[in-house]
Formats: sequence, structure tokens, C-alpha cells
Amino acid sequence: MEGKDKPEEASRLFLQAWNEAKNDFEKFLAAHYVAHHQKNIPNKLKWLETALQFALKINNDSVTSAFPALYSNIAKCYEDVGDLDNARKNFELSLSFSKKPADKGPFYHGTKADLQVGDFLTARRSSNYKDELIINHIYFTGLVNGAGLAAALSKGDGRERVYIIEPTGSFENDPNVTDKKFPGNPTRSYRTEAPLKIVGEVTDWVRQTPEDLQKWREKLANIKGDIIN
Repeated sequence: MEGKDKPEEASRLFLQAWNEAKNDFEKFLAAHYVAHHQKNIPNKLKWLETALQFALKINNDSVTSAFPALYSNIAKCYEDVGDLDNARKNFELSLSFSKKPADKGPFYHGTKADLQVGDFLTARRSSNYKDELIINHIYFTGLVNGAGLAAALSKGDGRERVYIIEPTGSFENDPNVTDKKFPGNPTRSYRTEAPLKIVGEVTDWVRQTPEDLQKWREKLANIKGDIIN
């Protein structure tokens, strides 16, 4: 509904999501979006602080990357209502969480390439989703099933492979699926410009059915907007 420029319908559905949320993560996610649709600052602040409370209760790799934006937005609300002390405190908290991701792995990369332990995966290759695009990063995840899906959707005719990898340099949240588009990093998706070293291979993960894979391909083909590269 947001994409169709129907904010009132989107707001109604986000509030329904909040009312039907079954666990802390669903409540965090719904409260974040309900806050986004509030028309006055006190209500927006109330919902942002509600989202923060649930994020703090969860406090794992699925939500930690949401803290900088949450604290920053809360600080902006306090600034707008003239509470400069609380604005400063929350801006400082936002900065304190703006360091590299805290996720310690293990990490995985899915592909159809036949590689060996000790090999390196590198960036500057053509995208799996836009042939004309040379990607500046190499992508990986902390979820083995997510890497399995990436392997199934990747180019090539070889068998699907999920490698256990170690980043050789700094890495960041993948902005194509986290941060700028969604709060937190529920898919534990990351990217780096540095090579990824293969240290093992996983053979057991949940594989998508052919029907589900086709739905994913159609969804990717219909995505609007540019890849954040």
C-alpha cells in the first residue's frame, strides 16, 4: 500500500500487524512502521520508543543494526519538541551503535561455483540480478538457509553450494535488504569489498521447492528501483 501511494491503508495495516503480533520481534517490527505513519511528533515518539523497548528485549543480531536509526529518530523527535537534553543523549547513543556489525558468525555464501577450501570469493563481478551491473561488493549472510536460497537463484548450471566463509576485511549491513529498507537485519545480510575466504562447505539446508523458486525469480524481476551498489 505504501508503494501504491496509499498511506492511510498502509497505516491501517501496520496497526493491524501490531495488534496481531505474536512475539517481541513482530511487535518491534510493527511498532517501527506504525511510528513511520504518525502525523504528530508525540505519537511518533511514543511508537519509536515502543519499538526500541522491544528491540532492547530481543538484543540480538536481528535487531542490533536498527539501534542507530532508532536512537537517531527518537533524538530528532525530542529535538522537535524542544527537549534538548534527551535529544543529545539519544544522538550520542545512536553514534555509539554506529560501528561495524556485532555479528560474529559463522557466515555463509551461496553460489553454483565449484570452489575449494582456501579459495577466495571476490567482488567486481556481474550481478546475479542485473547482467549489466558490476557489483562493488561480495555478499554473505549469517543464515545458512539464506545462503542456500542465494545459491539456488545464482547464475550457472552447477549444483547449489553453500560455503562457510571468513571475511578478510571490514563489512557492513547490506543496504539492499536492511537498514535503509527495513529496520534491523533479520536476514543477517552483509557485504564487503574485501575477499571472503572459504573455510568449509555445508550440504544440509532447507531447499526451496521449484514453485517457491519461481515466485522468488518473479519477485526479483519485478523489483523497482536501483540496486544500492
